[in-house]
Amino acid sequence: MTAEINLFSPYQLGDLQLPNRFVMAPLTRNRAGAGNVPGEMNATYYAQRASAGLLIAEATQTTPEAQGYPFTPGIHSPEQIAGWKLVTEAVHQQGGRIFLQMWHVGRVSHPDFQPNGALPVAPSPIPPKGEIFTFAGMKPYVTPRALEINEIPLIIQQFRQAAQNAQIAGFDGVEVHGANGYLLDQFLRDGTNQRTDEYGGAVENRARLLLEVVEAVTQVWGGQRVGVRLSPSSTFNDMKDSNPLATFGYVAEALNRFGLAYLHVIETLESDLRHGGTALDTRELRSRFQGTLIVNGGYNRERGDAILASGGADLVSFGQLFLANPDLPKRFELNAPLNQPDFATFYTSGAKGYTDYPFWQG
Repeated sequence: MTAEINLFSPYQLGDLQLPNRFVMAPLTRNRAGAGNVPGEMNATYYAQRASAGLLIAEATQTTPEAQGYPFTPGIHSPEQIAGWKLVTEAVHQQGGRIFLQMWHVGRVSHPDFQPNGALPVAPSPIPPKGEIFTFAGMKPYVTPRALEINEIPLIIQQFRQAAQNAQIAGFDGVEVHGANGYLLDQFLRDGTNQRTDEYGGAVENRARLLLEVVEAVTQVWGGQRVGVRLSPSSTFNDMKDSNPLATFGYVAEALNRFGLAYLHVIETLESDLRHGGTALDTRELRSRFQGTLIVNGGYNRERGDAILASGGADLVSFGQLFLANPDLPKRFELNAPLNQPDFATFYTSGAKGYTDYPFWQG
């Protein structure tokens, strides 16, 4: 009789053998040092959580222009590559596996973060509503500059170079950040993409940049070491799409040709529905994507085990629970009490709320 699949079942992810089906979701923590360089504290943080089947490191700028928040790490300078090498070596010493999430924030930036105070770029000159946290405090978003079509190859090349830099830094793979209202998501959704060239209009055009980036990155790594993250229902960063099923169903099918390590889907949250988002059943994407599916969205042990047992997903990623519980798999296994996350320290500096969450001592 076949044993029931749960979070503690091993999993073959491409050519990587995972000891369990826990994934640590990428979590922005704003704790890179000067020059957006990771350091020893970051290495400690990730090494503490290496019992996950797979760690996905926080969103990391592919280029200086890709930054939208203070103290977020990059992967475009020699110093940053060296800093990330400290992280990957620390994780590997603990027997873990770690992918790097590569991002470009697009319009979710500000001249304060841009070289020479330039405008941030986007598919179309449509600003998000609200304010952005800068080094000088909260400021209103600015209207971004629409990328010229002859600039788009440079964006793709920056992702390709970042993927190469991630190899040098010792990562086990990379995740392309196509979620959460950042640049690739801005191109995907018709609420932010009003272009009339071959990167706008029909879904085949709006998905073009994401697919070209994935193609470039898989040329570096091979498909089985590359993942993609999507957030079909998310309204974060003032995002919307008139037909998420058509948009993301097309993308899920189009990604099949790359033989990817996985598709990582942020599921519909109550907050998205309150802000006008359209619920999309992840089973719709499951039926279209032929590879490994990672789900994310407020999972606990019971829900995680249930979706794995039902075949609705292959792996489950945890965000806040891993942030506050470096030994999350052990705590779940023992039904031990969980540390509660300290929201006040999510995006502050220093070790407090970062590397000082206790391990279970029971």
